[in-house]
Amino acid sequence: MSDKLWRFSETEHTFHREEERRILKHPTLIRRLCQARVKQLKAARHVLAASPVIIRKQCGRPGCHCQRGEKHAGHCITYKEKGKTRTVYVPLDLVEEVKGWIEEHRRLKRLTREISQLAIGRVRTHVHARKRPAGRS
Repeated sequence: MSDKLWRFSETEHTFHREEERRILKHPTLIRRLCQARVKQLKAARHVLAASPVIIRKQCGRPGCHCQRGEKHAGHCITYKEKGKTRTVYVPLDLVEEVKGWIEEHRRLKRLTREISQLAIGRVRTHVHARKRPAGRS
C-alpha cells in the first residue's frame, strides 16, 4: 500500500493519486477504492496514539560511563491528554511491541485520511456522473 493520498483537483474536477497523477473520474472506481480501504481498517494489534521518545540521562554514580559522555537511555512515550503532553516510561521488554502499536495507529490514521478524501471525491463527482449517459464509456 502506498503512503500517498488521493487528492481532488479543483481545476480538473477529477480525483487523482499524487505519485501517479492517475485521474479518477468515475464514481464507481472511487467507491471501489474506498471499499478496499474500509476492509483494511481492522486493527491487526493494539493501537496507540503516542510518540516514542528516548531520554538520555546521567545517573550520578562516580566512575559510571555516563559521566564520560555516554548517557543511559530510557524509553518513553508521549501523548496528549486534555491538551497537556503526558509522558509514560516504557519497559525495555515492551519497546518493540509499543512501537508496533504506534505504527498500527499511524497506518489506521493514514487509511482514514484516504477514505475521507475518496468520499469527498465521490461527492464532488456525483453530479457530473449523473449527467453521463448510461452504459460503458
